Amino acid sequence: MVILSSDNAGGGAVPQAGSSSNGPWRGDFFHTPFEGSIRTPAMIRWPGKVPAGVATDQMLAAVDWLPTVAGMVGAQQLAPTDRPIDGVDASAFMLGKRATTGRDSYMFFGADGELMSIKWKSFKTIFRYTADSPAIQSGYIKPQFPMSYDLSRDPHEDNNLFWTDLTNAWTLAPAFRLIAEYTRSTREYPNVKVGEDFTGYKK
Repeated sequence: MVILSSDNAGGGAVPQAGSSSNGPWRGDFFHTPFEGSIRTPAMIRWPGKVPAGVATDQMLAAVDWLPTVAGMVGAQQLAPTDRPIDGVDASAFMLGKRATTGRDSYMFFGADGELMSIKWKSFKTIFRYTADSPAIQSGYIKPQFPMSYDLSRDPHEDNNLFWTDLTNAWTLAPAFRLIAEYTRSTREYPNVKVGEDFTGYKK
């Protein structure tokens, strides 16, 4: 099995990053959380197992590789069970047995650990973003109201739906549901402190 997957985005205008392009997507490595800053290509090849010649825009996150590869090789039991795993098992999709990966949302966090955006299906809700200059120079910008984009019709994220059609406010419901689920999980499974010996979570 061979997997090729990119780190997130090209460096854009950063001279030391060299020439790069994020294709039709807005943003770059420092201009987050637009699609050009987080969307990356990936390829997988496993002759006789993974169907060849398939191209897809199904959602998959880097954290999904652990449970997915474990599932593909029949080693699910080797994945940790004493802590929650952020990734979804997309092995059935990779092996051509299912039409979807099983992931329909993705939460993106900034360098400060705080939430920046949520993608749910083709809708992106942005709570914070960076200007064209890197966040390390300009800091994060928090709009008065979350920005919303329909990536199926506006892949470059030019048309904030809340500027043009407030009937799209319903897209906030799935985003807030995901925030509530995440908040609940961090209370039940708090992050391990730096230097702390992890002995497992209490059942």
